[in-house]
Amino acid sequence: MLAIVAPARLASTRFPEKLLHRIGGKPLILWVAERIRDEAPSIPVFFAVDDERLRDVVEGAGFRAIMTRTDHQSGTDRLAEANEQIGADVLINVQADEPMVAASQIEALAGFIEGGATMATLATPFRTRKDFLDPNQVKVTISEGGDALYFSRAPIPYYRDGFASFDDAWVAEAPTFRHLGLYAYRAEFLRTFCELPQGKLEAIEKLEQLRALENGYAIKVGLTEESSIGIDTAEDAAAFEALVRG
Repeated sequence: MLAIVAPARLASTRFPEKLLHRIGGKPLILWVAERIRDEAPSIPVFFAVDDERLRDVVEGAGFRAIMTRTDHQSGTDRLAEANEQIGADVLINVQADEPMVAASQIEALAGFIEGGATMATLATPFRTRKDFLDPNQVKVTISEGGDALYFSRAPIPYYRDGFASFDDAWVAEAPTFRHLGLYAYRAEFLRTFCELPQGKLEAIEKLEQLRALENGYAIKVGLTEESSIGIDTAEDAAAFEALVRG
């Protein structure tokens, strides 16, 4: 069984209660729910929530919610708890604050797992120098075999000649990509992942995927030209609202 699960935590340091923030009169989490339904109508969708207000919004709109603990260290841990009830063999993790997921992205992730990967994610080329230097835009470097080498909030690799000298065109050709918050897992790996202690790099960067790399597990990375919009700040929400209004 393949399922899409969106871990949804109400608390947010940079943008408090952002999943309930109304954009065009509708909570952000429902923009995500409706987008997933429209892009992947044949795959069951669940929201792994940690607050009754999120559950009520999701279920009130006809979607399925599963209550989870509030003390999880990461969205992956929350997803694993939810799958104890769902019982899926393969899970696709869509972030509850990214309302532009595409069908092709979901299909690509499922394809990696069908091809033998235990964990997979997606990335896209950077377009601007500004995004490349933004710590909220996570960077990933990739091996020749398509596996992640490292994820970081820092602009990697370090440009020895000085960042001041490069422009948008340099960024677009750089061997670094913008990580998208979409993952796929085999259920047995997900259980293993959640039994691992939080890694030192994970704790520093606040990037849960580093836990897998620190423990020697491969993460397959697919490249997509379809970007994504993550709502991390009130400014991001305003930009998305402007987009949907046209």
